[in-house]
Amino acid sequence: MSCPDKSVLLHGMLDGELDVVGALAFEAHMKECPACAAEYQRQQAIRAALRRPEMRDRAPDALRRRIEALADVPAEPWWHRLLQGWRWGGAGAAILATAMALLLFMPGGGEDLTQQLVDSHVRSLLAEHLTDVVSSDRHTVKPWFAGKLDAAPPVIDLAPQGFPLAGGRLDYLDRRVVAALVYRRREHIINLFVWPEPGVRDAAVTEETEEGYRLLHWTRAGLQFWAVSDVDMSDLQTFQAAYQDGVAEQGAAAH
Repeated sequence: MSCPDKSVLLHGMLDGELDVVGALAFEAHMKECPACAAEYQRQQAIRAALRRPEMRDRAPDALRRRIEALADVPAEPWWHRLLQGWRWGGAGAAILATAMALLLFMPGGGEDLTQQLVDSHVRSLLAEHLTDVVSSDRHTVKPWFAGKLDAAPPVIDLAPQGFPLAGGRLDYLDRRVVAALVYRRREHIINLFVWPEPGVRDAAVTEETEEGYRLLHWTRAGLQFWAVSDVDMSDLQTFQAAYQDGVAEQGAAAH
């Protein structure tokens, strides 16, 4: 790399460890530095290759059954029985080594997108960083996103439906900068996360619950939408329907 001082930021960007400001700064740097941009793309390609299914080796069923049988023995911990493999000679040692490798190198659960969304929602309430642009006027909020994202999110005024717009902010999810539109429902906050996903097909709304928070997910016109809140699911469904109707009306008026 031609920018050794940027190497830490590059790996922080790849690992999703940069805050919004740091991520935006590094993205701006990559636009001006072809070497860093190329290295970032190369590292992403390596990671994608390592995640391919054919790179994983499934343990033999016989080995899995043997480990499960040892784990089911109530008289002593399963790992104690495994350690006895050293007494079995070469074959036992091989089984033990393979079992330990399964435990150490099997892909972990990691933090999935649903958990990231809930964490971002909670952080926005606790860190007093709910909005970067504070306004109930969609004509103020939408232009604020221009130039900061690949595509500005549809901003709809839902005050007549009981969901007044409070503003918007930038957030960081799944290693990308995304838009977060903030709406209110009485004393509750609804965060609507939006980002472009080229090639994604339109998908119907799906519901999830995580740590007591309700989430709705849908895709429209190449955009991903996630609504997160602690309101009742019925309220969140009403919000989603009103928002999507507003997007449709806005699109019709534009044509």
